[in-house]
Amino acid sequence: MPGKAPQAVICLAPVVGLMVSGLIPNVQAALIGCMLMGALGCIDITSAYRSVDWKTIVLIVGMLPFLVALERTGGVELAADGLRAITSGAGHHVMLATLFAMTALLGMFISNTATAVLMAPVAIAVAKEMHASPYPFAMTVGLAASTAFMTPVSSPVNTLVVAPGHYTFGDFVRIGVPFSRVVLIVCTLLVPWLLPL
Repeated sequence: MPGKAPQAVICLAPVVGLMVSGLIPNVQAALIGCMLMGALGCIDITSAYRSVDWKTIVLIVGMLPFLVALERTGGVELAADGLRAITSGAGHHVMLATLFAMTALLGMFISNTATAVLMAPVAIAVAKEMHASPYPFAMTVGLAASTAFMTPVSSPVNTLVVAPGHYTFGDFVRIGVPFSRVVLIVCTLLVPWLLPL
């Protein structure tokens, strides 16, 4: 709502504090923030419903049964075994880099949300096979799915700026591919350091 920016910041501060402290789960902290926003008049029911990206919610809900089917039929294990075969018993950093590259490439063709939903179980299965913590593997998938710089169709944000910026497909490839490589290297080095294997 217009003029409610200070109240919105007041609502955001405790949410971030609760998430960082780990006193309560992140979902509950976000819910508290939403209730505070409503109580202080920062948002009303109508605008709240309008701001929900229903296509994303339907996509995630539609992907979950597919994910369950992959897990129950052994598709996730098959993908994890294939990934392990590609890397030929290489170390954790090589596996994380390969997982990042596969997720980023898949994200060029389907939604990054769907990519994360599909690749997260594979990453966790790979971590289990390597007797490593699943946290760096899952975080790598999350970061790789967000690395949607390489094509104008990788992300709705890219698609939205094509016409106003008069960009071409080649512009995204020329800038996005090198930038994606930089993100891959940084993630491969920093994620295992911040989230130990």
